[in-house]
Amino acid sequence: MAGMTGDARFFQEALLYNHCFGCGQDNEHGLQILSRWDDEDPELSICDFEPLPRHSAYPIDVVYGGIIAGVVDCHSICTSIADAYRRAGRAIGNGDVIMYATASLHVNYQKPTPISSPFRLVSRVVEATEKRTRIESTVFDESGTQTANGEVSAVLVPSAWANPAGLFATG
Repeated sequence: MAGMTGDARFFQEALLYNHCFGCGQDNEHGLQILSRWDDEDPELSICDFEPLPRHSAYPIDVVYGGIIAGVVDCHSICTSIADAYRRAGRAIGNGDVIMYATASLHVNYQKPTPISSPFRLVSRVVEATEKRTRIESTVFDESGTQTANGEVSAVLVPSAWANPAGLFATG
């Protein structure tokens, strides 16, 4: 499959000790987003997210903007990590840990995103340097209507961010 990362179909499957609320597979109460390279265009990353009723905005049938921002954020960070591993010529998680964190997040909302069906993020790495990656994302509802777009600047952080005991663990 084009753009496959090791044996993992989704980027998050290869990230160990990930307790992030948005993308952490180890956080049972989190959003559990899944990101992958697009099957047809390996320069694009895809995230399909199915909102739950508890993810509503004031109108019960609209996705809360903070959920959309969280999905844009975490999908972009995971895309930055996957891209860095790909540029290094290795599968996610192989060799020295490559970890990114959010330096900035900007989301523009164009239309309400319906909560009744999944929405899709389509993202692209638009700039990548040794220490910073910029990702642009577009959010589409199930009908293909663009409802939001976002940009994340991700910064390379020390591998201590992947410490299973936490960033501030001692000893």
